[in-house]
Amino acid sequence: MYLKFLLLGCLISFQYCSFSQAKKENTATQQKSSTMDSSKNPVYSRNSTDKVNLSEEEWKKILPSDVYYIARQKGTERPFTSPFEHSKDVGTYHCAACGNPLFQSDTKFDSGCGWPSFYQPISKTSIIYTPDNSHGMRRTEVQCGRCKAHLGHVFEDGPPPTGLRYCINGVILDFAKAKEAEKSYNEKSGKQ
Repeated sequence: MYLKFLLLGCLISFQYCSFSQAKKENTATQQKSSTMDSSKNPVYSRNSTDKVNLSEEEWKKILPSDVYYIARQKGTERPFTSPFEHSKDVGTYHCAACGNPLFQSDTKFDSGCGWPSFYQPISKTSIIYTPDNSHGMRRTEVQCGRCKAHLGHVFEDGPPPTGLRYCINGVILDFAKAKEAEKSYNEKSGKQ
């Protein structure tokens, strides 16, 4: 009986957050947890608001293959594989492709869908909304407002105050803990 309910729950989750198998399996060790290697990615900046327009060849050269698959090929990581799904760390989630701030940790909630979920982006310009009618469904795709990387989808079944659920691929997220960000700010401004 338990197995039937578990399978039913998984099927319902997939209706809301469809997925396709990545060419390579994504593991927690492949995913970034706090900082992106910006030496290989010249457009990565957590401060710049300049739009990023690169060719697919350029993106392929600077992004890790798992990030490229999600960001540029509109892929989806396997559900329940992201270390960010259950993370309780306080800080900011950024786009792993360009560094654009996307979500604050206090807007994150456990939706049970298998991917990190948020009820509100950091700002109105941090996200772009695009109709997505793929896989026989009508959904709204969310993309990074700076580089147009595919992030995931938004659904109207989230908690108050917005009633929205941004279902985001953990692979495309880069996280900065609040204390690390404060320390970095203090070092740059000369405070210790």
